[in-house]
Amino acid sequence: MNIVDSSAWLEYFADTSSAEHFVAPIETTKDLIVPVISLYEVFKRILQQRGEGEALQAVASMQQGQVVDLSADLALAAARTSVQEHLPMADSIILATARAFNATLWSQDADFASIPGVNYFPK
Repeated sequence: MNIVDSSAWLEYFADTSSAEHFVAPIETTKDLIVPVISLYEVFKRILQQRGEGEALQAVASMQQGQVVDLSADLALAAARTSVQEHLPMADSIILATARAFNATLWSQDADFASIPGVNYFPK
């Protein structure tokens, strides 16, 4: 199973040179888990930069994977993760979701650079 961090989704949708690292986990939708917070972050950024039409297309693509809502149990796990790993809220939710599903997290966010279970690619 795979989870792709919001920053990596944005690289993918912008078709940057970094996107190549994330094509396989994104396009293998049967193994793709999408935390609902990632939908929020990606929709917001693309809405700001390119408009609602492109933002809606992006989240429709993301929803080809299994979207995971933020449950009470996952929220508490994320809070623990935030304290243990010194991560901001969204990052801790994404990492806690990856851990709950025993998924590999794909990211270019430096906050994840030294965390086990993360395939990190620097920008």
